[in-house]
Amino acid sequence: MIDAAVLAAATDGGGTGVPLRELLLVGLTAAAMTYLLTSAVRVFAIKAGAVAVPRVRDVHVIPTPRLGGLGMFGGVVAGIALAANLPALNRGFAYTTDMTAVITAGTVIVLVGVVDDRWGLDALTKFVGQLTAAGVLVLLGISWIQLPVPFADIGTIVLDPLQAGLLTVAITVATINAINFVDGLDGLAAGLGLIAASAICMFSLGLLRDQGGDVSYYPPALIAVALAGACLGFLPHNFSPARIFMGDSGAMLIGLMLAAASTSASGRIAVNAYGPADIFTLLSPLFLVAAVVFIPMLDMLLAVIRRTRAGVGFYTPDKMHLHHRLLELGHSQRRVALIIYLWVGVLAFSAAASTLFPLSVVAPMFGAGLVVAMLVTMAPRLHRRFAELRTATKAFR
Repeated sequence: MIDAAVLAAATDGGGTGVPLRELLLVGLTAAAMTYLLTSAVRVFAIKAGAVAVPRVRDVHVIPTPRLGGLGMFGGVVAGIALAANLPALNRGFAYTTDMTAVITAGTVIVLVGVVDDRWGLDALTKFVGQLTAAGVLVLLGISWIQLPVPFADIGTIVLDPLQAGLLTVAITVATINAINFVDGLDGLAAGLGLIAASAICMFSLGLLRDQGGDVSYYPPALIAVALAGACLGFLPHNFSPARIFMGDSGAMLIGLMLAAASTSASGRIAVNAYGPADIFTLLSPLFLVAAVVFIPMLDMLLAVIRRTRAGVGFYTPDKMHLHHRLLELGHSQRRVALIIYLWVGVLAFSAAASTLFPLSVVAPMFGAGLVVAMLVTMAPRLHRRFAELRTATKAFR
């Protein structure tokens, strides 16, 4: 879940108090519990009739049980419960209500998702459920409290409670829907959740390092590592061919926790520690959120534009999402998931690494990652072009 180089970077310099082994244990516990619980949830989903029957727009061809989000949430709760009982981590629970906020809001969003997975909900009702879960985060203390403005010598704007709440709700609901939109292929949302949560954890470890392991900086790292573990534990059940889908209960949980981790991290960046001139560091949680959800958000935006131009509701399903287009290029389901992992990984880890390493190191790696991702994406088309060229050359001879 967390690369060895990331751990080394986190422990370098002032990070002597960073509880790396304990965080890793939390992630592994979340992964193991999710893996075990998902098997039981699969049996329950079949008996409860929460089964996804293939439709015209779907990629899967056999009925597959849903409700995988229940197993993932169980893993998250197990990981956080362990953290609360570890001497090296439980001090982080004494300074904020962030962990309580995540569990409470997660319960709300998972319940909404379970109802939708089993009986179906209209778009408006689901949206109200998302607003409610995001509102719970705000009411229990997870909120953007400042917004750096990198122009006009404005500096940092300290948000009042209403502004902070509205911004937090908007970011949270947008992230929830971005992950929900992209959840249309075996293993895709779980893999993206793993990559995104690991990148946010990487950023959070950088904060911990800079602050010498200050326990008040634990929450974003804990939220991210618990989510990364849950996604890792779910992937063996969900990667193509999937034996169970996470459903809206899982996809919306991933979006909620990604938003919560980033928002929690934003509140830990002290302007007096970094200086108002270091705008990139101060804005890095926003950059990280944008990098993590850029591909899903782009897919969602294109879907809204496409459906609006076609004269149908923006929520009307179709078979023109990004993963559908990659399948049409000639990629297999597994390869499509891996390609999207690659794109999101390049964006997310580059954004997170830029807060730990010099730009002169990150920029070339980012450029190389983009080139590799583009070549891998276009591989089937390039292969066909080369084949046509060889055929034409032979015919000419």
